[in-house]
Amino acid sequence: MVRFKNPIKNFGYLCYRWISAFLDPIKFMKAVPNLISFLFEWMRYKQLPHAEKTRLIDSYPNIHDKTSTTPFLRHYFYQDIWAFRNVVNSHTEWHVDVASRIDFVGMLTTVTHVTFIDIRPLLADLINFDSRAGSILAMPFDDNSVPSLSCLHVAEHIGLGRYGDPLDPEGTKKACKELARVLAVGGNLYFSLPVGKPRLCFNAHRIHSPSQILEYFSDLTLVQLSGIDDDNHFFQTIDQTILDNSDYACGLFHFTKDK
Repeated sequence: MVRFKNPIKNFGYLCYRWISAFLDPIKFMKAVPNLISFLFEWMRYKQLPHAEKTRLIDSYPNIHDKTSTTPFLRHYFYQDIWAFRNVVNSHTEWHVDVASRIDFVGMLTTVTHVTFIDIRPLLADLINFDSRAGSILAMPFDDNSVPSLSCLHVAEHIGLGRYGDPLDPEGTKKACKELARVLAVGGNLYFSLPVGKPRLCFNAHRIHSPSQILEYFSDLTLVQLSGIDDDNHFFQTIDQTILDNSDYACGLFHFTKDK
């Protein structure tokens, strides 16, 4: 997510967001020279000694992968490592994840039993895994029953209809209250979402201030606040004011329930 203080650049980025929903203009502009490069390399490859026979019907042009560094989505990359490390260090025998990235969920099954909750269940054949169709607003667990719980980059979407859920302006707040309800006394909740200056970017996500999240989880105790700042640097412990003054940072909240 990129935003600019310059109004002209903001308008340009607004146009880009709308157009890219149908066609990414940046990729489109790069496509022609990249495709030409692909065709030249294909011809050169065919002339190399011991080159395999190639047919047009088997061709598979990947023309956007030549980058100077390995690209990665920093919010998701760092948050998954942060949460995975915490779960491993907790030595929990059962963990519940609510709609986080499935790569993270799959890796967790190598260290503990995982129950995955989503309105779109994950139909995967894994050891130490079960998936249940369910809503973050009404999870199939009793009060104070889940010892280890995660919800990563999910709650900011609740109530916006993006993933087929009902529209609800209080979706994120209600999701937080439901997570707090099912967390066991002494249990651990690993929670993340975009933070900074509060605003709604319909229908992608909401951005909340850290103070809003702490208020939503007022029944829980904050163990540690970690985060990824606007410059995409990860901090195991971060000053809340950095996140308060951010535009599109990521807050990583580790909560527990004392009573």
